[in-house]
Amino acid sequence: MTRPFFFTRHACVALAAASTAMSTLAALKPGDAAPPFKTDAAVAGKSFAFDMAAALKKGPVVLYFFPKAFTKGCTVEANAFAEATPRFAALGATVVGMSHDTIETLKKFSVEECRDKFAVASDPDARTIRAYDAASLLPGMASRISYVVGQDGKVVFAHQGSDPLRHVEETLKAVERLSAARR
Repeated sequence: MTRPFFFTRHACVALAAASTAMSTLAALKPGDAAPPFKTDAAVAGKSFAFDMAAALKKGPVVLYFFPKAFTKGCTVEANAFAEATPRFAALGATVVGMSHDTIETLKKFSVEECRDKFAVASDPDARTIRAYDAASLLPGMASRISYVVGQDGKVVFAHQGSDPLRHVEETLKAVERLSAARR
């Protein structure tokens, strides 16, 4: 009885490692063109039409993909981005999160976990998620990948990993470097 459990457990670990490795190789790289998109988003419980091209006219965009609203890691990440949003804004950057979740779910998430500080965008058909190589092997979920996109529409920085707090730290450092380079 322990033998099947042993193999099943190791198969799950191997699948998780392979999925991380595959999605790491798939992520857009600095210098790649960031695909433009328009989608429904929410901030402070209100929905609006988010347009990446329009956001880039104002400054760089931190676009982070997260698996599912109201799950532990995604809540931690949203809380941390909410806390850091004033620092991003002071550097001229816009923060937007994106997941497969419905706009109705994200309206609630934008209030409760994003604390009315930044927008979260809905991609129920995963078109944008796939365009940014952020699709998870798990159906209905995105991988945890964060990008900083410069005003020229090119990826400046990409980070992938399971630690939600590192996404906030690393994207903030990237925006700080970008801001310093523009001076």
